[in-house]
Amino acid sequence: MRTWFITGASRGLGRAIARAALAKGDRVVATARDAASIDLTGPEPDRLLALPLDVTDHASIDRAVLAATEAFGRIDVLVNNAGFGLLGAIEEVTDAEVRRVFETNVFGLLAVTRAVLPVLRRQRAGHVVMISSVGGFSGASGWGAYNATKFAVEGASEALAAEAAPLGVKVTIVEPGGFRTDFLDGGSLLTGERVVEDYAATVGRTRLDAAAAHGNQSGHPDRLADAVVTVVEDPNPPLRLVLGSAALARSQRKLDQAQADFDAWRAVTDAVDEEPVRTTS
Repeated sequence: MRTWFITGASRGLGRAIARAALAKGDRVVATARDAASIDLTGPEPDRLLALPLDVTDHASIDRAVLAATEAFGRIDVLVNNAGFGLLGAIEEVTDAEVRRVFETNVFGLLAVTRAVLPVLRRQRAGHVVMISSVGGFSGASGWGAYNATKFAVEGASEALAAEAAPLGVKVTIVEPGGFRTDFLDGGSLLTGERVVEDYAATVGRTRLDAAAAHGNQSGHPDRLADAVVTVVEDPNPPLRLVLGSAALARSQRKLDQAQADFDAWRAVTDAVDEEPVRTTS
């Protein structure tokens, strides 16, 4: 019986993952800013602990981790899910808007991870699941600031995977494409107030596409949750898990473009190398 610690568990992907873990017979510490908003009906009450947690409040994080270990004795899986989006061109979004999304998506995620890692280290076992996005691997017009937060998460996660592997701690970065959650509504998506008309053909198109996609995404949250449980149960989980065929195609296009650039500019790449200066003793 694993113990899961999930941020942003009151809705969307976090709630779906919590339900899937409970359905497997595991214990779940479900956290959200407002613990009363966590509605996970059905499980045995002794396997569910709902706690308030604001990822931007370090004291709140510490209290939740302590309460989780006091209740269940351990944490086996940390799911860093809390976060929100920011839609707007790089030139359009303000410093305050960018800082706000970084505070939650990056600094909050790192703070929760740092608080849980001592528990996993003591156990010499555990799994950290970072809910990123296909936008954490491939940037897209209108999503630059959001992409920046997820790229940061992925870089930190790659480093953490190397650091924690000798301690028995695994790391998986989950990169979903479009899923039918509330991510594209006002509760989870911040839209930059400034609009520059010169970007109408690019970012303007993205705004229209996002509005049309809301509620019509191909991905089902419950299927993502099942995939996360499958990965956690596997003794050799991947570092990256792309979820959704469209997300995979987008990631493959980036890899192909990168390889094409590597090949086309190989001569310039190699030309900057210099033979090391040899000194005589």
